[in-house]
Amino acid sequence: MRKLGLVVVVALIISACGKSGEVGEVDGKAVTKQEFDTYLKFKRIPAEDKKRRDVALDQYLQREALAAAIEDSKLLDPVAIQVELNEFRKELMISRYFQTYLDKQVTDEAVKAYYAKHTDEYQENRVRVAHILQRINPKMSEAERKAKLTTLQEAYSKLKTGADFAKIAKQYSEDQISAGKGGDLGWLKKGSISPRFSEVIFSTKAGEFSEPFETPFGFHIIKVLDAPMVVKRPMESVQGDIRYQLRLQAKNAEMERLRGEIKVKRFDADK
Repeated sequence: MRKLGLVVVVALIISACGKSGEVGEVDGKAVTKQEFDTYLKFKRIPAEDKKRRDVALDQYLQREALAAAIEDSKLLDPVAIQVELNEFRKELMISRYFQTYLDKQVTDEAVKAYYAKHTDEYQENRVRVAHILQRINPKMSEAERKAKLTTLQEAYSKLKTGADFAKIAKQYSEDQISAGKGGDLGWLKKGSISPRFSEVIFSTKAGEFSEPFETPFGFHIIKVLDAPMVVKRPMESVQGDIRYQLRLQAKNAEMERLRGEIKVKRFDADK
């Protein structure tokens, strides 16, 4: 096994003494200027910064020499090293390829075009609602459930006689957060809570309240504070989702195309 020190000395032949287009030589193997310039770009070292470039060249050649000496030492399993290197190569190539490919395929213009073509997907029906809630849970007895419903029916009776909904909500609702605001839940989009809740709030007219009804959360009375309206989500709020979706679609399609170009044969590894 040759001495590492000797390898390093022999290796450090810099461009000033080397052939045209070469920046050095390691164990008789030329290191080209193109190779080193690519390394500088990888390390983000400005080529015009001579001081940093010279330091980088020394380090690059020394590491090449060190790797050559270790390879000659036969201490490491060359097949294992090659397998690992090949895995890194594949991972890097696949990652870099799709990053470059998708950046070209999914542009800002493509995102805007998708948004314009699928406007309906980014519209939401919303309604402003208040409610009065008596909570239930699966562990309650039938008597306890009936007591909750009776309490809510009492609140409903008062509403029917003209009582103020906000005051009744503060008195009867077990949703402490909304109760403090007169039962106001704010603007809810269709389907954001439970199907039954959504059904009732979007079938009740503005200014009116519902009869008591049940959801998995408990017994409710709702009041529609403002009529339903269609709200269009601005592109700025959805462009990230659109870009992700388009990139995923483009990646899957390109992976299928690439796989179709290469023939693969599988043999039994146990034979």
